[in-house]
Amino acid sequence: MSRTRRSLAVAAAVTALTGGLAVTAMPSAQAASRDGVCDSGEFCYYYNSDFAGSISDFTSSVSDYGTSQPDCYEFKGPGNGQGLCIKNNAASVWNRTSSAVTVYYNSGYAGSTQTIASGGKVNLNATLKNNNASHRIGSTSGTENLSYGLYDASGGRITCGFDGYVNTPGRHEGIDIARGIGSPVRALIGGKVINVVRGANGSSGLSTIAVYNATYDKTIVYLHSAPLSSVTIGDTVNRDQQIATEAWRGVSSSSGAHTHVEMRLGQHTLAAKSVNDPVLDNPNPTSFWEARGYNVR
Repeated sequence: MSRTRRSLAVAAAVTALTGGLAVTAMPSAQAASRDGVCDSGEFCYYYNSDFAGSISDFTSSVSDYGTSQPDCYEFKGPGNGQGLCIKNNAASVWNRTSSAVTVYYNSGYAGSTQTIASGGKVNLNATLKNNNASHRIGSTSGTENLSYGLYDASGGRITCGFDGYVNTPGRHEGIDIARGIGSPVRALIGGKVINVVRGANGSSGLSTIAVYNATYDKTIVYLHSAPLSSVTIGDTVNRDQQIATEAWRGVSSSSGAHTHVEMRLGQHTLAAKSVNDPVLDNPNPTSFWEARGYNVR
């Protein structure tokens, strides 16, 4: 059973047990968790017109929603449309951010548009209804910082970028991102888990999660964080799904807790560094991440 189907089953069970009681919305400080509730500070899509059906909530611009599971932004709230990809499936919106938000007909912020003022709660027009492919909040940035994609709620910071021997001693074929021990680590793209090594804190206990996406023919390898016990080989994980918590598995405590994110071409179960690969063969991942809607910063 996929993680999405499991989540839907759990949600249905909780609803049954609570007798349909309303769930208290998360405080706005946690608005970035994409919980299917339209909190203050978020831009929200509704599956149906007149603000009905399942909700998909955002705090940042997205240039490409994706078209199929497991690699798409989905409707998360209860109601009609829950679990479906939001691309070309939204009928109304509520802009609870402090900036205007523009909805685009095409991915990459292109094609016909509809701009919703701050506070606006409207049905999408005849052109954009069920033809929504990207949205931009404000006018300064069209993408989400990579650290926000990894940690969600309040992001983190890149402590060491991809450089191919240029800026760091030795090789560095991934991007190191840090927030703090115990922070939730989420999948940056969806795919199939092809390797999990749990390791232990300390320089000799390297942990690994390898997620292969067949659509892009790329493997994203996450090092040093503590994999969730529920994440096992063969699982399908979705973009934004928590897969680990930040730790320092495979590094010394002086290096600090962080997550090493490495994009490899094709299908690989390990990071290049962890198998002492003598050839620098990972390409600079910046264009790949930008195409997925992330700023590499």
